[in-house]
Amino acid sequence: MKTAYFAGGCFWCITPVFKETEGVIEVTSGYCGGNEENPTYSEVKSQQTGHRETIKIDYDSEKVSFAELFEIFLGGVDPFDSEGQFIDRGFSYTLAVYYNDIKEKETAEKMIAELEKSSGRKVFIALEPFAAFYTAEEEHQDYYIKHPEEFERELIESGRKKI
Repeated sequence: MKTAYFAGGCFWCITPVFKETEGVIEVTSGYCGGNEENPTYSEVKSQQTGHRETIKIDYDSEKVSFAELFEIFLGGVDPFDSEGQFIDRGFSYTLAVYYNDIKEKETAEKMIAELEKSSGRKVFIALEPFAAFYTAEEEHQDYYIKHPEEFERELIESGRKKI
């Protein structure tokens, strides 16, 4: 089993597609990148900690590769937005990959370079070495399952889902 860490704006919004991916064992919402230990959702959301909302993906690398996961990640975000994602603004909603090793970093760098070349636009995805992951409060785990109506409304109001 391997683990990947992606900050894609609202962690509620990027969880479902990974949960449905063959080879993904578990997706956990949490926080990466800041210096404060055990931050809370309200602290991160209010830009107090230097953390980004992040998902931790435990996966079977025999069934799905890091590159495939990164491709899925790119399909669910706006990689050209430097200020956040959709209506979620601020550092905690900016994009990042917290890589575990040089191979993950090189894979992400190559895919970002290819996207920049094909689009002619600058991609704003930070690549940072993984340091620590703090699991978000239970209410944020599998939010789309626990609160389907609110989740659907969030997708539409945020601009992630077009109706």
